[in-house]
Amino acid sequence: MIDSLLAGLDTLLLVVFAAGALAGALFMIVLREPMRVATALISTMVFLGGIYGLLGVHFIAAFQVLIYVGAVMVFMVYVIMMLDPRDPAIQTRFSQLLVPGVIGFVLLLVALVGATWNAEPAATPAGAGGFGLAQFAAAFVREYWLQFIVATVLMEAAIVAAVAVVKLHRRG
Repeated sequence: MIDSLLAGLDTLLLVVFAAGALAGALFMIVLREPMRVATALISTMVFLGGIYGLLGVHFIAAFQVLIYVGAVMVFMVYVIMMLDPRDPAIQTRFSQLLVPGVIGFVLLLVALVGATWNAEPAATPAGAGGFGLAQFAAAFVREYWLQFIVATVLMEAAIVAAVAVVKLHRRG
């Protein structure tokens, strides 16, 4: 009785987290104001952390929330706050790419649902564990941590370069 109740709660939480992540991603596409887009990205990352937690990879869930939301997004919000609010591109509410973005999102959603609906379960040989999320998390921490750090440093360098270009353009 309790096991079925917990399984139902896990399923309900997964649906809520997935719907929240999809809604945040949709808002990132359609909103125009940079601070609102950053807030939508933060909520999407928090919902993804919840999904990772439900999948049992708590280490990756903690990475998702602490590193991406806690550090990287705080840095991105700081950069957004340095933007000029009088810029006319920031004052418009929605992007001109609203309709193509929504159409692309719907097409991607239809393709994902169609691929999931028609997929047959993969047959794994007896004794083979396959490659699941736990194995991915272990391989990520063991083998790919350097690439993760390099990508983070490159992203921060790109943000500093973008701010420098904007300031140079304002002087000219």
